[in-house]
Amino acid sequence: MYQLPSRDRDSERQVHRSARPQRRFTLLFSLPALLIVCGLLAGTAQAPVAQAVATASAQELAPTERQRRVSKLVSNVIERQHYRQSPINDPVSSLVLDRYIEALDGSRSYFLASDIAEFERFRYQLDDSVMNGALEPVFTIFNRFQQRNRERIAYALELLKTEPDFTIDEEFQFDRAKAPWAKDEAELNEIWRKRVKNDAISLMLTEKTWDETRDILTKRYERVLKRTEQVTSDDIFEVFMNAFAHVFDPHSSYFSPRNSEEYRIQMSLSYEGIGASLQLVDDYVTVLNVLPGGPAAISGQLNVNDRIIAVAEGKDGKPVDVIGWRLDDVVQLIRGKVGTTVRLQILPAGAAPGSPEKQIELVRNKVTLEAQAAQKDVIKVQRGDRELKVGVINVPSFYQDFNAKAAGEKDYRSTTRDVRRLIEELKQEGMDGLIMDLRGNGGGHLTEATALSGLFIPPGPVVQLRETGGRVEVLDESAEGIAWDGPLVVLVDRYSASASEIFAAAIQDYGRGLIVGQQTYGKGSVQNLYPLDRYALGTDPGFGQLTVTIGKYYRVTGESTQHRGVQPDIALPSTISPEEVGESTRDSALPWDRIRPVNFGRDTQLSQAIADLARAHEERIANNPDFQLLLEDLASYEKVRAKKSVSLNLEKRLAERERLEQERLARENQRRAARGLEPVTELAELENQDSPDVLLEETAQIVADLSGINSSYLSRLKANANGARATETP
Repeated sequence: MYQLPSRDRDSERQVHRSARPQRRFTLLFSLPALLIVCGLLAGTAQAPVAQAVATASAQELAPTERQRRVSKLVSNVIERQHYRQSPINDPVSSLVLDRYIEALDGSRSYFLASDIAEFERFRYQLDDSVMNGALEPVFTIFNRFQQRNRERIAYALELLKTEPDFTIDEEFQFDRAKAPWAKDEAELNEIWRKRVKNDAISLMLTEKTWDETRDILTKRYERVLKRTEQVTSDDIFEVFMNAFAHVFDPHSSYFSPRNSEEYRIQMSLSYEGIGASLQLVDDYVTVLNVLPGGPAAISGQLNVNDRIIAVAEGKDGKPVDVIGWRLDDVVQLIRGKVGTTVRLQILPAGAAPGSPEKQIELVRNKVTLEAQAAQKDVIKVQRGDRELKVGVINVPSFYQDFNAKAAGEKDYRSTTRDVRRLIEELKQEGMDGLIMDLRGNGGGHLTEATALSGLFIPPGPVVQLRETGGRVEVLDESAEGIAWDGPLVVLVDRYSASASEIFAAAIQDYGRGLIVGQQTYGKGSVQNLYPLDRYALGTDPGFGQLTVTIGKYYRVTGESTQHRGVQPDIALPSTISPEEVGESTRDSALPWDRIRPVNFGRDTQLSQAIADLARAHEERIANNPDFQLLLEDLASYEKVRAKKSVSLNLEKRLAERERLEQERLARENQRRAARGLEPVTELAELENQDSPDVLLEETAQIVADLSGINSSYLSRLKANANGARATETP
């Protein structure tokens, strides 16, 4: 973590006020990312240019006059409006250089140590470059990267002329994020010799011959070379401006004119395709997010951080290897008409190169607001001779049909309205307790987060918002009456962010319900969207747009959710690593802090029952074969994820893969034996079987425990719902 210098606020306050635009902006409370949404979106501002898009063109790129103007404009807006209120100076310049180099060569596989040493002359120049539009250092660095990339691909192609010796015992370090820079070309050649050999083994593990492998890799590397002439100065400018913006915080970003339009489409909540957000990570097109209601989410086969190896059209089309492709070209293959089929070859998340791949088949469709709306279900839990009905409402995002609302339509769609309706339906079905499932919910509209809270707590403050100038606004819930006054559990995971955290924190702070699951993401910041074309003054439009962090929100207790998120009352295991996902993993994240609390009614009786509920949970999962299999699978997965290198001995890699599969098969059969089920002889037999949502089922058990604590607690809940709450001022 690092500290940016502070600005003298007194000397800047008047300038800041006069420069601040009118509040005609959209507050972005979701977990933002500049991304590709398969179907419509076709560009990315966060994804590094990196290996897959820049290598061979001998023509050097240079900044344009328009980019110089945009650079000065962006730096001015960030300096004046960003929440940090930090000056753009030499310390910022130093951070920008490191981040820009990382964006170009995060795997440290192209630049030499001598290149990095040469770039040191720019370390304290980039602040002046961005403010004055003198962008020559930016393109000097990229042009050198382009040269090195060309050299590396040429060397890789040369290596393919000879079959490697796959019997040698040696290791390939595939995670080089913190490795030292190669000191000379010979050392870099050795890195690439192993990299090419690993690429070959990864293909040969799928039962390909050397000739087939050589042909695929040759075409792959040649394809990378061909992509280089598609790189434009706008591509490089966008990467640099994001390196600059992300120094201030991870959620301030620059969108090129092209990506500004893609962002607008993304926010419209209407997509055609498979319903997945993609980004480019070290040659691999990687799943950033699976959109609720889309074909990928419905199938349950595609997961965050899965890597797409190949794409095939229809049920019989030949798979096209896409490793090393430009991101938007891969999207062109994946997108297509509604109702058509696309097949994806996937390297699962966390798996080392060469691990077993899987193929999934998806039917393209339109992902709409309706498909992303809240949905309900019922889980039946046996307690003695009584069967309890636990309602489940899955809330994929905090949405609101602004256009319909602005048009005066009385029945416009929104999260709060849909959840209230679903609760009424569940109550009619005899619901005994409720789970609000916010797993994977990256946020959405703030007003929906506060209104949804009002379905469960009495009128009162929900969240505090502090803006750049220091003004604090307390936001109250605005729902019309409590919809559910019975047992309540909010289920969250590491991807539950922003508006999800506001809701979960309010439920926890008021003592209204339990938070169960994983520590949430920790995004407690607010972004303002600035369309930069308004500053073009009618000349040379196409400036793009900028999101700038202009505020932080705080719980009613005064504590921020920024960086720390919401801690669950009862923790559940997860495949999502908190060391890899979450605000705390971002080195430029705003820090956690607190402000003054507000007066609110807190009920402490539920907190006194948490220890008993947790004890019952631990006793139950110790005897649950499904849960124990999940824990064992997670332990195995963590061992694989912790690896930073793989063997380059083909027989050892085959043996390692076989060992992992046999261990997984043994664990599955142990679970099946405990359940009285027939064993399986191979994992392929499980592909078409639905896997139980073990975490959701256990959460339903916790709700059943909660509903049976004692009658006085339930009476207390109802009394609180009617405003007769025993209060405690923090």
